[in-house]
Amino acid sequence: MLIRSNRNQLERCAQGQKIGRRTEGNYFKRRSEEAKRWLGSRKIKSQYKFHSRINGNYWGIMGMVTVEEAEKIILSQYKDFGTEELFYENALDRILAENLIADRDLPPFDRPTVDGIALRFAAIEKGICNFKIKATQAAGEKPVTIDTDLECVEIMTGAALDSAIDTVVRYEDLKIANGNACISIDLHTIKKGQNIHRKGKDKKQGEILINSGQKITPAVLGIAASVGKTKLLVRRNPKIVVISTGDEMISPEAIPNDFQLRRSNGITTKALLKRFNIDSDLLHLNDNFDEIKKELEQCITQYDVLLISGGVSMGKFDFVPQALAELATEKLFHKIQQRPGKPFWFGKTLSDKLVFAFPGNPVSVFMCLHRYFIPWLEKSLGMPLSNPVYATLQNDISFAPALQYFAQVKLNINPAAQLTAETIETNGSGDFSHLASANAFIELPLAKTEFKKGEIYKVWRYDL
Repeated sequence: MLIRSNRNQLERCAQGQKIGRRTEGNYFKRRSEEAKRWLGSRKIKSQYKFHSRINGNYWGIMGMVTVEEAEKIILSQYKDFGTEELFYENALDRILAENLIADRDLPPFDRPTVDGIALRFAAIEKGICNFKIKATQAAGEKPVTIDTDLECVEIMTGAALDSAIDTVVRYEDLKIANGNACISIDLHTIKKGQNIHRKGKDKKQGEILINSGQKITPAVLGIAASVGKTKLLVRRNPKIVVISTGDEMISPEAIPNDFQLRRSNGITTKALLKRFNIDSDLLHLNDNFDEIKKELEQCITQYDVLLISGGVSMGKFDFVPQALAELATEKLFHKIQQRPGKPFWFGKTLSDKLVFAFPGNPVSVFMCLHRYFIPWLEKSLGMPLSNPVYATLQNDISFAPALQYFAQVKLNINPAAQLTAETIETNGSGDFSHLASANAFIELPLAKTEFKKGEIYKVWRYDL
């Protein structure tokens, strides 16, 4: 339950007075010491949000944004990075910035859809079933005409039909010998115009084949080639640097000691960006404030987007927020009412560069990338947003913390053609070993603590 309060209520709370609304006969109290700390550490705004579980087990002032608020803030910061022209063979997985138009009718001529003979339907109406084969025509050859109803053309699939021909009979319904073709089926079963793909039936010249904003797939490249579009206008990708932090993190090629870990967040993020044909740069920073500040300052001048993992929580060596503040980077929010990924920091620089600073645990990074960064990227590139789908929960879940919970799940289709989600047992946001066996996160709402089998919730897929 969300309770809005003005500044006077906050001040009363800081003085130890009760504020709130009655729900099921109980007041939701506000802890005065929390209010004092909260008021002392933040600028006063016209409205503040308070959160309480309806069961009364949790109460307190929350200095965090909700998942929905974070999403809204991030999407409001979408950017247009312009366009560029690429040779079509280099455009796979980029985002189309123009409509692809049919340069002529598709198909551009009447053509048979089967191999067989082409004839005039008037001959069938006259009861003629034996035809002299005038010529054999392959695809790509000039159309062959016929002069009488007693003639036919032996023709291959995809060849151009002459205007004097209006019906095609397939080989399976013929007997061919000595330069003649005899129809072996009942003539009444033959229809005028059968087995012909008519000119312009698919698209007319000037019609749109592919809309701007679509991701360029192999199918899109094939269509572009078919209309002679060898150069494609695409959305320019942002220049992105992927930054990992932490003294304990070493190169994947190195052998760790008993107290070290191999770095994985950077390669995971870099690989995800490759789905959009984005070649990002990779950087690792140790837990040294001066080094972090210096490198971030350089990155802000060189890149459009900084994707950082680690260094944003409450530890003594989490220097990223302080370094960004000293670089005049505006904090748009720090901390979301969610698990995993609660310490997520998001802001923008004076030069309008964006910083996504995720907590360092691999599952937190992975979830935040799919829940927040990818939708931002899609909007910035003019793509339709990847909306979540809905799935039926296959087991009960209890989650007491006052946080929106993103649980790892395995999606399946049941015999009733319903999408189902079965949770994967994990050991927290540092346990990334199950990301490969799961394929989505199920988003469980903040207002509940018990989630029952059979209930339907949003899921965010990451296996596509």
